[in-house]
Amino acid sequence: MIHTLRRLAAGLLVLAFVSAVTGAAMVSEVLPPPAAGPVRVVALGDSVTSGSNCDCTAFPQLYGDLLHNRSAVPVTVDNQGVAGLDSTGLLQELDLRNSPVEQATKTANVVLLTIGANDFGDHHDDVTSGQCTGDCVSDEYEQLTTNLGRILSRVHALRGDLPTTILVTGYWNVFKDGDVAKQQYTPSGRIASDQLTIRTNTAIAAAARADDATYVDIYTPFENSTDITALLASDGDHPDSAGHALIARLLLAATPNPLPTSPRQGG
Repeated sequence: MIHTLRRLAAGLLVLAFVSAVTGAAMVSEVLPPPAAGPVRVVALGDSVTSGSNCDCTAFPQLYGDLLHNRSAVPVTVDNQGVAGLDSTGLLQELDLRNSPVEQATKTANVVLLTIGANDFGDHHDDVTSGQCTGDCVSDEYEQLTTNLGRILSRVHALRGDLPTTILVTGYWNVFKDGDVAKQQYTPSGRIASDQLTIRTNTAIAAAARADDATYVDIYTPFENSTDITALLASDGDHPDSAGHALIARLLLAATPNPLPTSPRQGG
């Protein structure tokens, strides 16, 4: 009789354990996963980021709106883009203790980066006139390559072990494009500008791959559009509203869904 009761008690314990496990599994299947927390986006870069010469909503805010619509969580955007900024200037801002750029980057789990075109500004006339004999931008290119790595490393350092999505865009052109370029640049100058852009994008993409960030190709969608002029402001140097909208969509497509929870993310 005692043995029978012991077996019965043991059986009841097993049944209770199985029921608890099964019940927990059923609850986990029924209940939705916990909602993601708020997303903070910081946009670092030059006049493309800041939305110069557009009189429209720049791509960082458009991207934030798209991300909010997709994820259904609050998204705040801090646009730290500055017209005329080059990679050295951005690095200085990131290194400056308690600067707005440093503080915004520390708190952002999504970082948008567009930088590099202004690094070649001193050689604009040489390149676009087709008179850039030899490699007249070699020093600037080497400095940009170094700065990109340091910028991304600094972003990671500011974020610490917190999960961060870093999206780094290239350019459709480091100088002017479309009808304006056809009017102002020589044919050889337009070719040289395009070649410099491709070279710059290659450096940006390599830096992104090497430092756990995602490169977002802007060049191909712009250049393969039916009319690139329709994506540019009247100065031929900055995106118009359609151009900013396109960049925002490209960034969203490159954004992991859901956002990563591990300290590092890249592609």
